[in-house]
Amino acid sequence: MSPIEKAARTLCSIQGEDEDSLSAGVPRWTAYLSQVMAVTDALHEPDRAMQEAGLEIIRYVGREESELGYQSDAANIWRFMMDVLHQDGQHLMAKIAAKPGA
Repeated sequence: MSPIEKAARTLCSIQGEDEDSLSAGVPRWTAYLSQVMAVTDALHEPDRAMQEAGLEIIRYVGREESELGYQSDAANIWRFMMDVLHQDGQHLMAKIAAKPGA
């Protein structure tokens, strides 16, 4: 199960709905995909603390890089990961929309 689906199922459950019950032929949790996608979009950019935390790992890759370079590398890794998460969500939404009755 993808993180996007997990998040949508969690939101559905928090609302007290049975995530697997059907609504218009699709599981109820799918109604929360757009909210999850909005949150992933909001989280796309790492904050300063996240960049600094990431630079601790990146620092061990190449010691010749500057602190700013490490932070930039860590931020880019986060962005790449969030882009993949967003693409996963887009594919899942398209798959759900393509189902008959959706």
